[in-house]
Amino acid sequence: MNLSLLAETPIIAFTIILAVIFTVPPIFERLKLPGLVGLLIAGVVLGQNGLKLLDSESDTIKLLSDIGKIYLMFVAGLEIDLEQFRKTKNRSIGFGTLTFLVPLIAGIAAGRLFNFGWNASVLIGSLLASHTLLAYPIVSRLGVVTNEAVTVTIGATIFTDTGALLVLAICVGIHGGEFSAISLATLLGGLAIYSVVVLFGFDWVGKQFFRRTGDEQSNQFLFILLALFLAAVGAQVIGVEKIVGAFLAGLAVNDVLGRSPVKEKVEFIGSVLFIPCFFVDMGLLIDIPAFIKTLSSIWLTLVIVVALIGSKFIAAFLAKLLYRYNTAEMLTMWSLSLPQVAATLAATLVAYQSVNPAGERLISEGVLNSVIVLMLVTAILGPIITARFATALQVSESDVATDKLTTWWDDSQEQLTEDKTEPFTIVVPIYNPQTQRFLIEMAALISRHESGRIVPLAITKAHIQMDDPQLVTALEQSKQRLNLTKEISQEFDVEVSPAIRIDDDAALGISRTSREQNASLVVMGWSRTTGLRARLFGSVIDSVFWSSHCPVAVTRLLSSPTTIQRILVPVGDLTRQTIGAIRFAQILADVNQAEVVLLHVSDRKTPPNLVDRFAAQLSDIAAKSKLQVNTNIQTIRGDDVARVIIHEAEKFDLAVLRSVRYRTAGGLAVSHVTTQVLRELKCSIVLLGEPGY
Repeated sequence: MNLSLLAETPIIAFTIILAVIFTVPPIFERLKLPGLVGLLIAGVVLGQNGLKLLDSESDTIKLLSDIGKIYLMFVAGLEIDLEQFRKTKNRSIGFGTLTFLVPLIAGIAAGRLFNFGWNASVLIGSLLASHTLLAYPIVSRLGVVTNEAVTVTIGATIFTDTGALLVLAICVGIHGGEFSAISLATLLGGLAIYSVVVLFGFDWVGKQFFRRTGDEQSNQFLFILLALFLAAVGAQVIGVEKIVGAFLAGLAVNDVLGRSPVKEKVEFIGSVLFIPCFFVDMGLLIDIPAFIKTLSSIWLTLVIVVALIGSKFIAAFLAKLLYRYNTAEMLTMWSLSLPQVAATLAATLVAYQSVNPAGERLISEGVLNSVIVLMLVTAILGPIITARFATALQVSESDVATDKLTTWWDDSQEQLTEDKTEPFTIVVPIYNPQTQRFLIEMAALISRHESGRIVPLAITKAHIQMDDPQLVTALEQSKQRLNLTKEISQEFDVEVSPAIRIDDDAALGISRTSREQNASLVVMGWSRTTGLRARLFGSVIDSVFWSSHCPVAVTRLLSSPTTIQRILVPVGDLTRQTIGAIRFAQILADVNQAEVVLLHVSDRKTPPNLVDRFAAQLSDIAAKSKLQVNTNIQTIRGDDVARVIIHEAEKFDLAVLRSVRYRTAGGLAVSHVTTQVLRELKCSIVLLGEPGY
């Protein structure tokens, strides 16, 4: 078959795109380059200037790219933490205004310098005015998200993206034909009404729907998708570009979804399929001869890049003067607002594809190519600067008092002191006979230390008929497993209250039981087994993490927890979750008279005074425990955090880790460090997750 015919076959084109998405990003990430760069290059190689296997004009590519473009802006709306925005609303609006207007003016000046019309120049300015929180995972890992400068920058995103999309809508409308003051007023009026309907109407309907459907995640997922595409279609109906509707839909359902499992699924499907399709299509649009020509006359690209970097710096500097931030906070605000990915690329593609009746594009191919270079430069530069300067940020004393040193375990103890009728309760789901004994031993040790009780729980899959022979057999097997847990618990002299639950969903059965029993902790097990069963059980763990009301400890115990003598706790930040991991380790150590080592792997570039200060804070946290436990601080400098942790863990019996998840422009990501460590550690492991994580 001719290669050109391959590009016209929808199934083959889709298969090629899936193969690219599956193979290319991991290769580039191993080279320490963003995966999206690989997708762009793959688009160039497979496009009309390369192997001609994909055609950007084909219906398949157009559909997938359109969905990806809409999804990208939808996720950008979901990314914005509305709670943080409300806390620093005034300052977020202030910095948002600065980091929108200064780049807008710089972009207009750049456009006029190269003889673009006023409409195209304003559009170029709007492309520079937004920003993508590409470096959010870095500030999250460093534990400085609660620093005011960071929360203000995050909150400013809602203002910059909304403003940029509004300018885009107006510029596209002007470019499309006759445009008067009346038509502008009509567009703005329609957009205002439409925005109110989407933001408040979708929010209200969504909350009502979720309240009525309860745990029906499939219907909730479909509802969110329907809301997204209804908003996109509605935007087109009133004459506004559909990515505006997608962004507003993201803001509208943001509050509805919260931290539910549905949110993860919505972001997951976008990040692994549709958004990568958009980046591949961007690569298909790159005309290599025109791109080389643009770079040979590098002045346009250089001016746009310098205008963006300089104007974002000026905006951050003005915010420093206005709100009296220090230099580290100013540089962090600058670096966080540098990356131009989500809104910038989506708006650029819309502007490039906007053609007036005379056949003229709103922006030239040179601007398109310059924006792609801008995206590559800022996507690499922004996170590097953030990693360098965010380490110097400080968290206010009030934040430390409320969010850092007040841990879930301390909260539980305080609650027990106030109400003696509620014992410390540990729910232990029982499923795998191979891990059952060590699991019960772990729960019994903690329960005995806290003068509490354990609730061994067997979940039995529901059947339509309650007298089904298979259900009867399953219930008998559950009783046998629970009888064994009673025997083990008696060895430790702890109160045990076995429970059997019939449920369609194992994860929700665990979460519901822990809520009914007012549990303080859920202790689960998992093994090194692979295959379908392991993947299914992994999904159960994920769901329990999301839905549980209390902390969850997932364990892989290679020996009896009574033999544990050395416990390692890797510490990368001072967040509430990290302190919970330290307290958990100290309680286990107190039971066995063991040693706890808090391991901090610092970047080689981190100033020694900051490393010493972090170690002093760790020492202070360890000392605040009411337990007399031998807790030592170890600091190692290294670039590969996971490799250092794996090497150091060889000397320990147990490693206590925490589940780290974060949102990115492309959806949900999981800490690469945690993933690698879990895969390669040879000692026993406890992975702690807080409610909603």
